[in-house]
Amino acid sequence: MTLPVNKTVEFDAKTFLSGLTSRPGTYRMLNDKGKVVYVGKALNLKKRVSSYFSKQHADVKTAAMMSVVCSIEVTVTNTEAEALLLEYNLIKRHKPRFNVILRDDKSYPYIYVSTRHPFPRLEFHRGSRKASGRYFGPYPSTSAVRKTLTELQKLFMIRQCQDSYFANRTRPCLQYQIQRCTAPCVGLIDESGYAEDIEAAIQFLEGRNRHVIDTLVERMELASANREYERAARFRDQISRIKQIEAEQHVSNSAASDVDVLGVASERGIHCVTVLFIRKGAILGSRDHFPKTSGESGPRHILEGFLPQYYLGREAPSEIVVPVAVEDRLLLEQELSQRSAHKVEIREKVRGDRLRWLKLAQTNADQGLRLKLASRTSIRGQFEALGEFLETDAVPKRIECFDVSHTSGEATVASCVVFNQSGALKSDYRRFNLKPEKGGDDYGAMGEAIRRRYLRVAKGEVPTPDVLLIDGGKGQLAEAQTVLDELAFDWIKVVAVAKGRTRKPGMEQLFLAGQSTPSILPADSPALHLIQQIRDEAHRFAITGHRSQRSRARMTSSLESISGLGPKKRRELLRQFGGLQGVKSAGIGDLVKVRGISHSLAEKIYNEFHADSGT
Repeated sequence: MTLPVNKTVEFDAKTFLSGLTSRPGTYRMLNDKGKVVYVGKALNLKKRVSSYFSKQHADVKTAAMMSVVCSIEVTVTNTEAEALLLEYNLIKRHKPRFNVILRDDKSYPYIYVSTRHPFPRLEFHRGSRKASGRYFGPYPSTSAVRKTLTELQKLFMIRQCQDSYFANRTRPCLQYQIQRCTAPCVGLIDESGYAEDIEAAIQFLEGRNRHVIDTLVERMELASANREYERAARFRDQISRIKQIEAEQHVSNSAASDVDVLGVASERGIHCVTVLFIRKGAILGSRDHFPKTSGESGPRHILEGFLPQYYLGREAPSEIVVPVAVEDRLLLEQELSQRSAHKVEIREKVRGDRLRWLKLAQTNADQGLRLKLASRTSIRGQFEALGEFLETDAVPKRIECFDVSHTSGEATVASCVVFNQSGALKSDYRRFNLKPEKGGDDYGAMGEAIRRRYLRVAKGEVPTPDVLLIDGGKGQLAEAQTVLDELAFDWIKVVAVAKGRTRKPGMEQLFLAGQSTPSILPADSPALHLIQQIRDEAHRFAITGHRSQRSRARMTSSLESISGLGPKKRRELLRQFGGLQGVKSAGIGDLVKVRGISHSLAEKIYNEFHADSGT
């Protein structure tokens, strides 16, 4: 059976931590797709989870993990020992990327290094190991291999590109720009230097970390002695990173019966029903449900509506423990027993372990309700509606929107605005002063802005968004996807927001990847209202930047003082020569080639910038 987990309603650190208990328990880190990437246990949940939001992370693994975490789920336990058992069961069930996983599969993945190529690559491998080269493994999971390859790329800057891609490069790729490769494809490192990096990577894979560190120390000291301080700094960083890498493994045992234990909490018209899952005597986790009822309702009324709706659609365990007695208990037991093909008993008077579990379910229900109340805002509903429209596994937590503004190619400015479930994050806003190859090239300008932004995201300098909005249509969408594919961010949901044919609010066309026709949301859609708000803010921010830059340029532009040179001709000159500096460098023969510029006017323009030379 697939265990549903407790959805955290808001991943705002301050709000989340303010409602978090100091009791023992487990926490689960989820990525943007709702997949569990890490499971941990804590004697004090509040203190332990708070440590992940410090400015500097303790190790590389934590920093890498927090760069993909989009939400956190918790299950409260009575003791740390219970938390340990629960942690084991959750790790076994979810196989999180950042935990050590034990696998029983016969086919394990490996890391392969070819020995035939002068500049070998590191690659993922599964299957036969007959090809010449070195194989390292087996690894417990595909994610473990990917994680190791990423770490090796950061440490030793070894290429991972396909040989065909490598053979046809004429300039360094983006991996070189973000310091993940030394660009042997274009000769920026020689064969002997690359061989040293490969050898260090192989020794690292063999577990000879001390030897790797000693070798890197020697190389660092030699580079420093030769005054190659940049190389020395690179070796220093490699040594530091190797020393930070750790491994973890968790083991536990459990046994006995299958029980669901329910807790109920209500406040201000919001109701939380927590189902605590006990299987073979071990706590596997919990899930919060928020049933909607009209008016105030007590625990009995809520459970009487919840039990049949929840259990008649699935197989029930042998016992269901509830905090209060419910009507029609015998009838419901009979129906559930028939459907599940085993006896099902609903109990409210319990003691011993079951009483302890019942109190624990109630604690989790109180916790879930506090988090729900802390995050229940109008913008939260809009984010939920957007997630439903985009069919995301989890509610989006961070949205970025790009817009480009210019006047016939002059003073091109792109804006990036950021929203989370608390509203606009103005401290994260950014503007980009652009110089596209062709004046007025909206596609090229958009691509340049996104590339500049997401190069920083790739380096970990900027948080990764869940949704990217683009002001434009299919062309801008294609440009954005091309850049994101290059930077390995193809999993980000991208939406191009185009004004409809009537250009009226409420008729926006939304272009999504893989859809041949645009989507049009109802005018009263909360998701559309959110998109409009963010799009309009990006437009305002871009226009403000553009006007400021254009005003500054025109105040200092000598072109305006030339008689016979009106706004249209000025714009054409700036477009043709890429700006004022290009016009200044142009000769008379170059100027007359511009449409509308006569020979006499070209002489005036030339003399304006070369008067001091006597020409």
